[in-house]
Amino acid sequence: MIDNLSLGLSHGLMLLAAFLLLRRPDLDREPGPGDQESKAKKSRWGKPGA
Repeated sequence: MIDNLSLGLSHGLMLLAAFLLLRRPDLDREPGPGDQESKAKKSRWGKPGA
């Protein structure tokens, strides 16, 4: 029998990951080859533009 706690935990973590990925500001931008690099604000989660 499937343990409800492990099922809920795994699905909750997947929902959290999807939510955090969809909140990324660079998700809707695709810079062209002639575009200048923007001054992205410092992020506490790594390099800007990564």
